[in-house]
Amino acid sequence: MTAVTIPRPVAGDVVDLILDDHRLFEQLLRDLRDATADREGARAALSAALIAHGEAEEQDVYPALRRKDAIDKHEQEHGEEEHAEGNQALLDLLECKGTDTQKFDDAVEKLAEALMHHIGEEEQTILNPARTEVSEKVRQDLGTAWATRRNALLDQDCGSIEFVKKVVARAEKSGLLSSDDDK
Repeated sequence: MTAVTIPRPVAGDVVDLILDDHRLFEQLLRDLRDATADREGARAALSAALIAHGEAEEQDVYPALRRKDAIDKHEQEHGEEEHAEGNQALLDLLECKGTDTQKFDDAVEKLAEALMHHIGEEEQTILNPARTEVSEKVRQDLGTAWATRRNALLDQDCGSIEFVKKVVARAEKSGLLSSDDDK
């Protein structure tokens, strides 16, 4: 298995850093769909990057944007719910034994659907207000905080199935994931 390198910025405008990760997620999803690609490497990289990205957003970015009145409580909670749904889909993908099965392909598509929906909404309802209603200095400070937390999570092997299970269990306990009956 070849390891996929995950970029590790340490500073920058938080909006740009988050957008860079969104483009990384899109590339890794393309690799997961490609039977000739290193699907195992792409799955491991996507798991680590996605968990680190979302956890850092929830800890550092969303609360700061609320304090600055760039987003409201509903937008923050909706973003967290979508992270939880994506993390559940990620866990389903990680639980696939191989990368050459229909179950794997189905899990990739389920994750892609959840992730692409979230990326679109986040870029419009959270990142746009961050661009227009938050100063450049605050975005830079948030970028440093987000990148620091993201890199620390990557160092903790946050993409491991055990770590992802804990994140999903925490979301279930918090009520962020609705049961199948609610859908």
